[in-house]
Amino acid sequence: MMTNLFSTFDPATNINLSMNWLSTFLGFMLLPLPYWVSTNRYHYMMNKIMNTLHNEFNMLMSYKTKGMTLLMVSLFMFILMNNMMGLMPYIFTSSSHLTFTMTMALPLWLSIMIFGWVNHTNHMFTHLVPMGTPSVLMPFMVLIETISNLIRPGSLAVRLTANMIAGHLLMSLLGNNSVEVNNMILPFIISIQIMLMLFETAVAAIQAYVFSVLSTLYASEVVYETT
Repeated sequence: MMTNLFSTFDPATNINLSMNWLSTFLGFMLLPLPYWVSTNRYHYMMNKIMNTLHNEFNMLMSYKTKGMTLLMVSLFMFILMNNMMGLMPYIFTSSSHLTFTMTMALPLWLSIMIFGWVNHTNHMFTHLVPMGTPSVLMPFMVLIETISNLIRPGSLAVRLTANMIAGHLLMSLLGNNSVEVNNMILPFIISIQIMLMLFETAVAAIQAYVFSVLSTLYASEVVYETT
């Protein structure tokens, strides 16, 4: 029984072991068997999405690094799968927790920063002071750019978490109150929930795209094609 509005985001089902986090991999179990063994509509749809994203990420990158677009496309599909699974009834939304989102954002950002500072140190120092900055403002720009780089993993994680929590809270609120409303208002509440569900489906896809695109843009500032 749900004790309060935020109980739907509680990851703990047991004191010793939480089974809710298994929903992170539940989507891969629900894929139909023909997807893995033959070419079919599911396979064609997934390939179409991944090829489109591959071309999109290649345009965002100022370099051609083998495997980089594969990483970002895989990240997009993983987040999208978890966001979509969270929209189903009685399934835990793992992407609504900072434990899940920060685990993706922090190692990704840290690996990009380490690669940049080790291999392109001068390039990283150049990014701290934009071109045309007056000499008086250079110390402040270095401080501002440093803080901006440090908060990037937090902004990635919080953005995904906050957007997933907001819609789920609103749906939970409408669902709990719809039991006690008048029968005359019930169709209106149901229509609002249907529109909200469609909106949340779009948000789930958009947030996965935003996370992967921003990660690509952060990487493109560090990894570049040297002349």
